Amino acid sequence: MIKRFMKKVIILPLIFMTAVLIVIITVISKPAVKYKELQFPVKTVEVITARKLPFRAQATAYGNVKPVVMLKARTEISGKIIYIHPSLKKGASLAKGTVVIRIEPTTFEFSLDQSKAGLTSSQSSLKQLEVEENSTRRSLKIAHKNLEIGQKELDRFLILWEKRVITRSTIDAEQQKQLQLSQQVEDLEGRLATYASRKAATKAQIKKSRTLLAQSQDTLGRTTISLPFDARIGTVSVEKGEYVTVSNLLFEALGTQAVEISAQLPISQFSALISGYGNEAINLQRPEDLRMAISQLHLGANVSLVGDDQSLARWQGKLLRIGESIDPTRDTISMVVVVNNPYTDIIPGQRPALIKGMYAAVQFYTPIRQAMVLPRRALHQGRVYVATKENTLEIRPVKILRKQGPLIIIDTGINEGERIIITDVIPVIEGLPLNPLPALDDERQLARDALGENLDNIANHDIKNDAIKIGENEK
Repeated sequence: MIKRFMKKVIILPLIFMTAVLIVIITVISKPAVKYKELQFPVKTVEVITARKLPFRAQATAYGNVKPVVMLKARTEISGKIIYIHPSLKKGASLAKGTVVIRIEPTTFEFSLDQSKAGLTSSQSSLKQLEVEENSTRRSLKIAHKNLEIGQKELDRFLILWEKRVITRSTIDAEQQKQLQLSQQVEDLEGRLATYASRKAATKAQIKKSRTLLAQSQDTLGRTTISLPFDARIGTVSVEKGEYVTVSNLLFEALGTQAVEISAQLPISQFSALISGYGNEAINLQRPEDLRMAISQLHLGANVSLVGDDQSLARWQGKLLRIGESIDPTRDTISMVVVVNNPYTDIIPGQRPALIKGMYAAVQFYTPIRQAMVLPRRALHQGRVYVATKENTLEIRPVKILRKQGPLIIIDTGINEGERIIITDVIPVIEGLPLNPLPALDDERQLARDALGENLDNIANHDIKNDAIKIGENEK
């Protein structure tokens, strides 16, 4: 029994050790397993070559059209309207010089006749005074001659008196005669002296009469109202036969030569337009300095109608002035643009006239400058993806100078000649192997967008939002 037990105790461990040894030998004798090295699959991406392109900064402002010249005709005299032009109606177009309204002139014609009569009377009085003055001068000349002759005669009589040839009474009579001649000269000289003041008074009366005549003519002229320029008619406020008083509104006339748009431009976009024009200080207290500063911006302006995307109607505008203050509600500044000849080249259904009240977009653009321009889709949270020379992915942070529609302008972080990825990359891992494919069409489109060849078709989400906000506030 004991021997049998001891025999089992020795055999079992021996069997176990033999089995373990066999397993070890089997494992050691098998060849090593070959492992395949794992790596990310190569990602195919589209790339463009970074380079500085001709670039124009652009910004869009919105505002309503209004005529540069708008006349609100009011009466300057009182009276009854006896004539209204048949075409003086809202929306009609009339030429410069057209007589549109006449007011009853009878009362003013009477006043004019009185003024003419007064002037004629004063002029006649002046002529009569001149005739009398000339006559008096001739009479005075004769009187002086008579006085001279009388004095000689008196001297002869005095000689005879000394010789006692004549009587004393004869001398007295001659002396009395001489005194009468002297009195006559003095009377004529006194009368002649009064003519200067009398003529001055008459001339003053003539001047007054002429003034009254001019006033009467001017007042009579105000009974006829003509258009001072080619115009389209707005509201007409009177009718034929109506009695009007001074300052009554008659009609509105809108000039057709030019219109202006007070376009509201967000301040964030305004700074992009004026940046890069030097660091010299400007004194804007003098009006000529302000005008010069605006002209030096050399901003172009294209005008189109908001909400008419299918229309090809575009107008060339010119920046006239910049608003004096910021709108605190909309955070915008006013950019006043003029468009000349808005009623020319009209094509029905395609190119309308620019008329009062239209809501227009004004797209400003700067002169061409060189800038590092990339498509906005190449930017990923302040970083761009670069395809290195080894065709691997490099994540590069960049400094953005500004964003404009589908474009971004890079300040620092990208060098010319580097390949920029413009497609999405998933997963985004530094060193990811790439298969870069040049996107030549995208490069050409980028160059066109940067230059602004498609100024009228820039898809700028921010600008559209600004337009909606501005439009809602103006409504």
